Amino acid sequence: MPLINVKLIEGVFTARQKQEMIRKLTDTMVSIEGENLRPVTWVVIEEVKSGDWGVGGNPLTTNDVKALADGKSKD
Repeated sequence: MPLINVKLIEGVFTARQKQEMIRKLTDTMVSIEGENLRPVTWVVIEEVKSGDWGVGGNPLTTNDVKALADGKSKD
C-alpha cells in the first residue's frame, strides 16, 4: 500500500493547502497504479518546527520559507 510522507516547515501552509496536497498526491498515485489503490493510499503530512530544518548547513525558519515563496531571497 502506498505511503506518501510529506515534511513541511510548520506554519507555511494552511489547512486547506494541506488538504489539497493530500487529494492531489493521492490522485497522482492513482493515475500511476490505478483506481483500486485509492482506498489504501496513505498521505501523511508532518510539520517540522521552524528552524529545525536546514539546507546547505543553514537552518530555515517559517519566515524564510514564506519569503522564498514570495520570490525573496533568504538573507
